Amino acid sequence: MANSPTESHQRCFKVVGGTSRMSLAPLYVQNRRDGSRLLSSALVIFCVALTQSHRSWGGALAVISGLVCLYWGFAYRRLDR
Repeated sequence: MANSPTESHQRCFKVVGGTSRMSLAPLYVQNRRDGSRLLSSALVIFCVALTQSHRSWGGALAVISGLVCLYWGFAYRRLDR
């Protein structure tokens, strides 16, 4: 029997300190091994986008992936060894 939409909607929320807050996936991992894998994948996508920067989609992808690389790079530096 399928869950009703109300039940599945309620499972997406956590009650924290009397307020409801939607639980989202983390924006970065909690260990250095997985962090380095994410960062290296983002760098590869950034480099491919740079080779296609003369096209509109390449320029847009280079900007987006460059920002992701910066964010993940700073997050990687804060992880414990």
